[in-house]
Amino acid sequence: MGKVIIRVPATSANLGSGVDSVGIAFHLYFTVIVEEQTEKWKVNHALGSDIPTDKNNLIVQTILKVNPKVMPHQLTVISDVPIAHGLGSSTTAVIAGIKIANILGEMDLSLEEQINIGSKMEGHPENIAAGLLGSMVVASFDGEKTLATKIPVSDISALMYIRPDGISEKESRKKLPKTINYAQAIYSSGRENLFVALMAQGKWQQALPLMEGDKFHEPYRSDLVPELATIRKEAHREGIFATYLSGAGPAIGTLGKKSSLIELRIKLE
Repeated sequence: MGKVIIRVPATSANLGSGVDSVGIAFHLYFTVIVEEQTEKWKVNHALGSDIPTDKNNLIVQTILKVNPKVMPHQLTVISDVPIAHGLGSSTTAVIAGIKIANILGEMDLSLEEQINIGSKMEGHPENIAAGLLGSMVVASFDGEKTLATKIPVSDISALMYIRPDGISEKESRKKLPKTINYAQAIYSSGRENLFVALMAQGKWQQALPLMEGDKFHEPYRSDLVPELATIRKEAHREGIFATYLSGAGPAIGTLGKKSSLIELRIKLE
């Protein structure tokens, strides 16, 4: 077998009130080159000393979870995706591992099976589904099975603010309540349903403002990301109403026209 190249996009989750459900893929990529078979797993990368270069690497751990019989290989990783900063870097590694196990193990896994395996590993489906399907996805996971569908999007750009100190998903999830007010749930669900419907019709200019006003997770995590209010306020001054808390909070995203986002970035610098 010659070299195998796996290319996985960065992803952003929790668009609007689509907590653990709505995600989107970006044109930033995590690339893994599968090279020759070796005695021990070796992962070449320039991602920092905190990322293992042996069998403890997340890519290799995923490969062996999916198929323990896969023999060691040398892997080379080249990534545009910032590590541990809310753009799905761990998801890209998991997807790459699933893909490599599928190819080297000759498993013939369907796309649906790959999404299901990844969702079980991560505990939620939206990043995995977006990384495997591309574009924007809506997904549901009951702990055993994932249902996911893709919504094509075009002409939308993203401006991402990445917090330098980061936020752990564990820390962020502790902020979420065990129950939520019924009226708040109806409000957020209605806005998210309309957001998804408009995006599916290609009416993104009408859809994007519905990403704001979430009652499911942003109010509870806002103290961890004070920059969210600042960026949203400045975006509103520029006529942009599509700022959201990406994932557990290490990143804040704003979607819209590229020209408008460039202006916003200049104002925020």
